[in-house]
Amino acid sequence: MENRAQWGTRAGFILAAVGSAIGLGNIWRFPAVAYENGGGAFFIPYLFALLTAGIPLLVMEFTLGHKYRGSAPLSFFRMNKKTEWLGWWAVLVSFVISTYYAVIIAWAMSYSWFSFNLSWGEETQGFLFEDYLKLSVDPGQTGSLVPGVFFPLLAVWLITLGVLFKGVKKGIEVANKIFIPTLIVLFLIIVIRAITLPGAVEGLQAFFQPDFSAITDSSVWVAAYGQIFFSLSIAFAIMITYSSYLPKKSDITNNAFITGFGNSSFELLAGIGVFGALGFMAQQQGLGVNEVVESGVGLAFIVFPQIINEFPALNGLFGFLFFASLVLAGLSSLISISETYVAGLKEKFGLTRNQAVGFGGGAAALISILFATQGGLFFLDAADYFINQFGVAFVGLVEVIVIAWFVRKLGDFQNHANGISDIRLGVWWKVCLGLITPLVLGWMMFDLFKTNLLKEFDTPTGNYEGYSDTFILFGGWSVAAFAIVVGILLSFKKWNSSALEEVKREVS
Repeated sequence: MENRAQWGTRAGFILAAVGSAIGLGNIWRFPAVAYENGGGAFFIPYLFALLTAGIPLLVMEFTLGHKYRGSAPLSFFRMNKKTEWLGWWAVLVSFVISTYYAVIIAWAMSYSWFSFNLSWGEETQGFLFEDYLKLSVDPGQTGSLVPGVFFPLLAVWLITLGVLFKGVKKGIEVANKIFIPTLIVLFLIIVIRAITLPGAVEGLQAFFQPDFSAITDSSVWVAAYGQIFFSLSIAFAIMITYSSYLPKKSDITNNAFITGFGNSSFELLAGIGVFGALGFMAQQQGLGVNEVVESGVGLAFIVFPQIINEFPALNGLFGFLFFASLVLAGLSSLISISETYVAGLKEKFGLTRNQAVGFGGGAAALISILFATQGGLFFLDAADYFINQFGVAFVGLVEVIVIAWFVRKLGDFQNHANGISDIRLGVWWKVCLGLITPLVLGWMMFDLFKTNLLKEFDTPTGNYEGYSDTFILFGGWSVAAFAIVVGILLSFKKWNSSALEEVKREVS
């Protein structure tokens, strides 16, 4: 049996953890969330959420993986045999996310090429939906394969699986040592150019202008916790898996602080770059900044091409830098997401690493072709909404409740982390995870279910985006249910004996 893989250096682990945390959401979600929730004042609940939920949860997951030396399912199994299903649930959520996340990276890869001659033209929305995605079928229909999406998708998977085949030290670590510094340099160039554009000051003023009255709104605090939770790759099984590759003597709490603040620093950098560019666009079109603010796919693939069109010079270069940044941020996250199920399959079934990559990664790549069809955007939209809202957030809530309230392992985790870390955990850590985080995540889930029930009165079908009952059942709810049902079923299978022996040697 091969020995458990390990990171070559501490920097390699931190870059991989930060690379997992820094993804597309940092660039296209955080700026709009901050702007819509009090601007500069949002940073108060945001920082509070980072310190009371983000970093404490990172410490918990780092400790879980490091203490039990296994993938998420195996770590939960060794913690308490009755909790293995929870590890598989998180792994299956990551599996689903990887199938459509790869497609968005493929879009960014295509747009990197389109940037050189501004292929999207003046009507960027029409170009995206009609010319590029060929969106010409109803929700639930696939239509034909879109070559312009399929071939870059193939490239995305070749890169991702190629890195995973190389292993932890020679693959994931080396890739992140290239991707993350390159990403930061590219984005610094984007930010410097953005803040020197006409109108950038107005954009930054809109982003940072504090509305302190927003702090009294509970929804702003929920938004802050939600941003921290989704941004740090918590409850994806990623941080548990990555920390299991750490040497036995590793400063867990310090690593968690570096990862948390590194991710938040990039989010702030992204906010400056995005709003500097939005301020320029608003001035060019004679509009207020509030009239051009967008997030998600709309920001990246509709608004930013419009901004690039308006540039006084070097339009193509700026466009390439922006979309190349999306590709790098996406690839570092996709690699980490995919590693969760590669590690789980390898240990559960006693596979070699290459077999686990081929089976798990190959299955994800094949399923992702669904999102490269003419109706792919609808499937992507439904899957993303339901797996994120009713998968990731729900896993996080159950995970912290199980560890803090049922198996009561916070004390053991605290002792383990304190025994090898410079920054010692105190009562605050147990209070955050035992009380604050469960209450906030519980409220988030309650509000989410309440909101979805109210949609019955707001849309013709009562479904998300007004999709048909059949499509929302098979494209949405069934996707979220798949993760937990298959996770529970996998927990019934006995572990491969050699995997358990390997972990026994590691833990002892």
